[in-house]
Amino acid sequence: MSLELIGVNKTFSDTKQATINDINLKIEKGEFICCVGKSGCGKSTLLNLIAGLLKPTSGQIILDGQPVTGPGPDRIVMFQEHALFPWLNVIDNVTFGMELASVPKEEQMARAEKYLKMMGLESYHHYAIHQLSGGMKQRVALARAFTMDSKVLLMDEPFSALDKQTSNRLRKELQQIWMETHQTIFFITHSVEEAIYLGDRVVVMAEGGTIQNVISVDLDRPRHVYDEKFIDYRRHLLDQIQGEETHADR
Repeated sequence: MSLELIGVNKTFSDTKQATINDINLKIEKGEFICCVGKSGCGKSTLLNLIAGLLKPTSGQIILDGQPVTGPGPDRIVMFQEHALFPWLNVIDNVTFGMELASVPKEEQMARAEKYLKMMGLESYHHYAIHQLSGGMKQRVALARAFTMDSKVLLMDEPFSALDKQTSNRLRKELQQIWMETHQTIFFITHSVEEAIYLGDRVVVMAEGGTIQNVISVDLDRPRHVYDEKFIDYRRHLLDQIQGEETHADR
């Protein structure tokens, strides 16, 4: 499996200014790709193009040799908000997508229990969504996303609305799940620390919707934010995004 963007451009008719400009990128099966850049550089637009929620003005997006022409079950999207159904309990939320995809009931339960256990939620099957904390809701959403067994999982700043302690815990849990599954992931974030912690490669986007650089992260997993080499990567990536005038993470 590979996902390839070839000369992708996106211009919105109301602005007539390119939001995404000549993007060329290839993502191989099992890669964890993080995408960072200043606000307004087109990160979320790029994710929506890959998801098929937007169509490029020009260029092609190819998944497994087939052009992406719209949304599909081979590309699952997880946004900042958990988007859980409040009238369904935890287990029914996790199995909802699989039910729509006609996955056999026995397989639905096996997958749901597997990922709920990975997220530490094996004893919360029958809890109502309103009984969960914000972090627990995102863990349910993560479990639901992984159960779909899609070719690509697209994640748009899924931890940005959470407090620091909760987001750090979820990063750790996501890294552990990825190490076990090697799910192909394209992950948007504002945090350089998060990008280095999670990514095999980090795509640095610049104003004008271009790719400024793609940085390979050569760090053993599991990763630790206080390792000297991790700190070096963080400093280098911040310099790429912000220039050398500041090293404050956002």
